[in-house]
Amino acid sequence: MLEKIEPVGLTARAAEEVRKIMQTKNIPPEYGLRVGIRGGGGCGGVALMIGFDKAKPTDLTYTLQGITLHIDKKHTMYLIGKQIDFYEGADAKGFMFAEQK
Repeated sequence: MLEKIEPVGLTARAAEEVRKIMQTKNIPPEYGLRVGIRGGGGCGGVALMIGFDKAKPTDLTYTLQGITLHIDKKHTMYLIGKQIDFYEGADAKGFMFAEQK
């Protein structure tokens, strides 16, 4: 049997923050965390992005740390090996992408 491999990881801290946002912003339960790219390559490259959205027909859907993630199939290759984390420090606060450990 083939193991389902998730292209992107999600830390416990990031999952906790996503749950908190979904609750405080009243995100409907049928929505998940959309992970993808913005931009189209070239000199500027692509920017990784996250947001909340419903599943679309072209999505791959995963559940990590109890959070549903939607990833457009075309974006998968840009996300392989990445991990979503949440940083909170004196200088900044927010989600960030890092290489999976």
